[in-house]
Amino acid sequence: MNAISTSRRWAVVTAVAGTVFIAAGAFWLSFTSLADLARRSGIGVGQAWAWPLIIDGIIVVATVAVVALAGNRSAWYPWALLIGGAVVSVTANAIHAVIAADADVPSVLAGAVAAVPPVVLLAITHLTVILTSAASATATHTEAETDPATELGTEALVPPDRRDLAAALRGVGWTNKQIARELNVHPSTIGRWLTSGEDASAPAIETTSTATSHLPGKPQPEEEP
Repeated sequence: MNAISTSRRWAVVTAVAGTVFIAAGAFWLSFTSLADLARRSGIGVGQAWAWPLIIDGIIVVATVAVVALAGNRSAWYPWALLIGGAVVSVTANAIHAVIAADADVPSVLAGAVAAVPPVVLLAITHLTVILTSAASATATHTEAETDPATELGTEALVPPDRRDLAAALRGVGWTNKQIARELNVHPSTIGRWLTSGEDASAPAIETTSTATSHLPGKPQPEEEP
């Protein structure tokens, strides 16, 4: 199980690394196009870089927020930001392509090519967040599997003296229901205790006489003079 978990974790890490690399490329292509469009629109060269950072930054942040708030009533707001940012980015990239493309390149083709980076940025950012969440969930699940308390279940929390007392009462003829009433547990719990203690029945027999001498509700034998 650990080998499978390790392989899965490495697969997720590799996928996350690939998506981050692709997202960086898509962001750079979209960034350069939007920055050039900003310069052509009258924004100074020293400030033009901020415009694409704002537009595509909204896409990245809103995507993370959408995944984080999944199922929450307030998730509509990051969704609105995500859709708005994606529409502005795709439209602006397409407009820049139409303006900057060669005359022999059809406008539809130029706009379609330019729209790919922002769309990929949106999709790959979402995928990266999902993979990161899956990696975190896998690590938590693996820790739970290797936790001794989890492997043994709630039975590991049962005090040994209660198990011994249950075994001793069973040895003197008490039923599981009677033992359960005495120890304030369910009869099926008594059955599990006794079943799990079968492997250690030999040592338990040696101590039965001592344990039965202190059974609740049983009179203590009088010593011979």
